[in-house]
Amino acid sequence: MDPIHLVALALVQGLTEFLPISSSAHLILVPVVSDWPDQGLAFDIAVHVGTLLAVIGYFRVEVARLVTGGLAPLAGRPAGPYGRLAWLIVLSTIPVGLAGLAFQDVVETTLRSPVVIAWASIGFGLLLWGADRWGPHLRDEYMLGWRGALVVGVFQAVALIPGTSRSGITMTGGRFLGLDRNASARFSFLLSMPVIALSGLLQVAELAESEAAVRWGALAAATVLSAASAWLCIALFLRFIARIGMTPFVVYRVVLGIVLLAVFWG
Repeated sequence: MDPIHLVALALVQGLTEFLPISSSAHLILVPVVSDWPDQGLAFDIAVHVGTLLAVIGYFRVEVARLVTGGLAPLAGRPAGPYGRLAWLIVLSTIPVGLAGLAFQDVVETTLRSPVVIAWASIGFGLLLWGADRWGPHLRDEYMLGWRGALVVGVFQAVALIPGTSRSGITMTGGRFLGLDRNASARFSFLLSMPVIALSGLLQVAELAESEAAVRWGALAAATVLSAASAWLCIALFLRFIARIGMTPFVVYRVVLGIVLLAVFWG
């Protein structure tokens, strides 16, 4: 891969994974629009590992408490708020895992088109705007409850459609359920960890079965760039989201969708 391609795609992944604008859509579209060759499975794994390292690093204190609290009942101790949240994250991950197994072929073939991405970007962007505009600001992620966690998990399963945005749709679900902006974003980011990890393991299995050559130096550089840009994105998003709301991201999604329809539809 050309160094310029590597840097551009790693930054795209890092900057869009946690913004509500769909990283998978951008990774699909950048090679299409720029006429670059497909970046390949190994590169996708590397940049996703980078974003996983970023979210674990940023929430390192919470992650340690989630693990400790989640395992506490096994030692006969009460789970506490962090333990309950850990199990809510596990519950929210189940729907996307089942949906991924059921619809993997369709997602990786039929749905990977600019037109699908365009409509998903517009439709789910407007849904995000509605949730942010009219959703109440009642509670934080620790008050979600198992029913709410399952609802967010079902929303997350919809993100298998390219252009939906995993972070965007889970924030949408959280806002509809009454989480404030920061709480919906934090829960979305924490929820990304098992999803990215499971997706990465599946991709590693596919890569192991292939005979593709692996350029470890290039992949390491992509991982570092993706991690650094994702960490910065998380920090800035959480700092400003309560003030700016979701509208700027919705406008971007709608404009992107309209441009894609103008270029690729018909």
